[in-house]
Amino acid sequence: MSVLSSTTMDQQARLQLSRAELRRLVSLWLGIVLGLLLVVFGIVGLISHLIVSGGCGVSTAAGRKVSVGVPLYKDPSQPVNARVVDLLGRMTLDEKIGQMTQIERSVSDGATLINNGIGSVVSGAGSTPGDKATVAQWVDMTDSFQKSALSTRLGIPEIYGIDAMHGHHNVWGATIFPHNVGLGCTRDPALLERIGTATALEVRATGIPWVFQPSVAVCRDPRWGNCFQSFSEDPEVVRSLTTIIDGMQGVAPVGWDGPYVQNGQKVAACAQMFVGDGGTVNGTDAGNTVIDLEGLNNIHMKGYVEAIKKGVSSIMVSFSSWNGVKMHANKFLLTDVLKGQMGFKGLLLSAWFGVDRIEDGRGALAPQGPGYLNSVQLAINAGIDMVMVPYLYAPFISDMKTLVTQGKIPMSRIDDAVTRILRVKFQTGLYEAPFADKSLEASVGAAVHRVLAREAVRKSLVLLKNGKAVGQPLLPLSKNVPKVLVVGAHANDIGLQCGGWTITWQGMAGSITPGTTILQGIQKAVSSSTQVVFDPAPKPGSAKGMGYSYAIVVVGEPPYTEFMGDNLNNLALPAAQQQMITDVCADVACVVVMISGRPLVAQPWLSLVDAFVAAWLPGSEAGSGIADVLFGDFEFQGTLARTWFKSVDQLPMNFGDQRYDPLFSFGFGLKMGGVRGQ
Repeated sequence: MSVLSSTTMDQQARLQLSRAELRRLVSLWLGIVLGLLLVVFGIVGLISHLIVSGGCGVSTAAGRKVSVGVPLYKDPSQPVNARVVDLLGRMTLDEKIGQMTQIERSVSDGATLINNGIGSVVSGAGSTPGDKATVAQWVDMTDSFQKSALSTRLGIPEIYGIDAMHGHHNVWGATIFPHNVGLGCTRDPALLERIGTATALEVRATGIPWVFQPSVAVCRDPRWGNCFQSFSEDPEVVRSLTTIIDGMQGVAPVGWDGPYVQNGQKVAACAQMFVGDGGTVNGTDAGNTVIDLEGLNNIHMKGYVEAIKKGVSSIMVSFSSWNGVKMHANKFLLTDVLKGQMGFKGLLLSAWFGVDRIEDGRGALAPQGPGYLNSVQLAINAGIDMVMVPYLYAPFISDMKTLVTQGKIPMSRIDDAVTRILRVKFQTGLYEAPFADKSLEASVGAAVHRVLAREAVRKSLVLLKNGKAVGQPLLPLSKNVPKVLVVGAHANDIGLQCGGWTITWQGMAGSITPGTTILQGIQKAVSSSTQVVFDPAPKPGSAKGMGYSYAIVVVGEPPYTEFMGDNLNNLALPAAQQQMITDVCADVACVVVMISGRPLVAQPWLSLVDAFVAAWLPGSEAGSGIADVLFGDFEFQGTLARTWFKSVDQLPMNFGDQRYDPLFSFGFGLKMGGVRGQ
């Protein structure tokens, strides 16, 4: 009994021990399995986080590497669209509105940029860091703004924008190319691309990555004060010269879709001003363009179609109206047509005070009037992505927030706008290289760029008359004569030969920037034994009997732009200049060289002159370029890109009109022969 009981007890003990071990083993295996599951889920979660946030060491589905702990939007190896989506998802409403705000440099400082998350700073015309500011001063300013922008929560760089109508013309010492009115006469797309390349280098040298150029307006009436910014009255000429975008941004790869900027020596371009600004009634600046949609497409839209194909980064909206509807509030054209049908994926920018003008129509004269809140609503909902405020940014930001929170501007519209803004910033390379490249400093006004500008002057000149009779040409002029006369203030004035949008908004007379005047070009071209006499305002009869072999009479308009240049009734030279032509050309064989932003009435005095040359607004290298051709080292190549009318009452008159009776037809341009060398 005792033995049996002992065995039984031992068996029971062993059974209890086996059950305990089994429980421990089961618990152990459950722990291991659970641990493994936690590890697996942790790895999956980490991978998911890295794919969303960015980092390197882990491959995404696209095969790109991302860095642990680095936000995806800061990873340059990621696609631009992925970076945009990632950054947009991190932004607050305030940050998004800040990105849609562009303010003038004069109201910009570190605190303003940081506290408001400002997306862009702009130089208004003539707004510079100082009188005759050096490249170093420009760089110090732009880099300072950028440092502030980068110190914000998300470190989004600001994008600095500036006008570049004919070179980096706000900057003292920059190369000033001929205005578009002259470049259109070259019919030379390759030349325009090279000018774009040179302009981009000079702009980038000052730390600026964004330019408001080219104008692709089709000027149909020279009474318009901005006609000189248009290449031509012919949309095909305008379309063909959008190659300047290729020079500014770089040539986009085949099949590219969206904004394109090749590298840090290129800039984001801005085609302007959308659309129909060159077709307003009577050529009135910011007026009303009355035309059907087919006509708008066939005449005024072609330059934009081509610009979008080239990957233009931005488009600026026109002050003007289309059939009575302000362009800044025209959702059909801005969103349905431009962004929808035409597939524009870049940034749509308002004009200077453009939003203010929608309802109140007063712009800079009385900004942000009682209708401003509604104007902001109309503009943003129409499709404008960034507003050139440019000064009173606080009310704009406040109004934007009010309109969004009240549901009057949908969040989807805000996200679309900011997506476009960020897309341009990423594509421009601002995240990887936000500051100025100081190695480019010597590009501003570089000798090679001035040589290019000189070539552009030569190719833009149009010979309209050469000889009072057949077989009696005056041109080319001889360099080896005893004595020549040069008359007219325009012959010795850099400011007058450059025109508007040079150093200041309206331009001005005087030695406003380095260059070569027409007089200086003549003096360098003739022989050392030739006496050159200059008289800016000769008295009647003063040229008679003085032994001059010939006279070069330089006449033209004063500088102007936009509404200040509107001239509805009197597109003629000042009376004093017409009298000067009459007096001098009665006594000496003469060539008249006209400096102007458009054709002017010439018929009253044309028969009195031996030769007539349209030089347009030739820029800083006018003297050398004009002398190259007048003295026969190069042949005239330019042909008229717009019709030269007989009288103002014929306007508007364009090639192809049923009523077409010009003084010189579109496409006209003479050769002189006897050229000594090319």
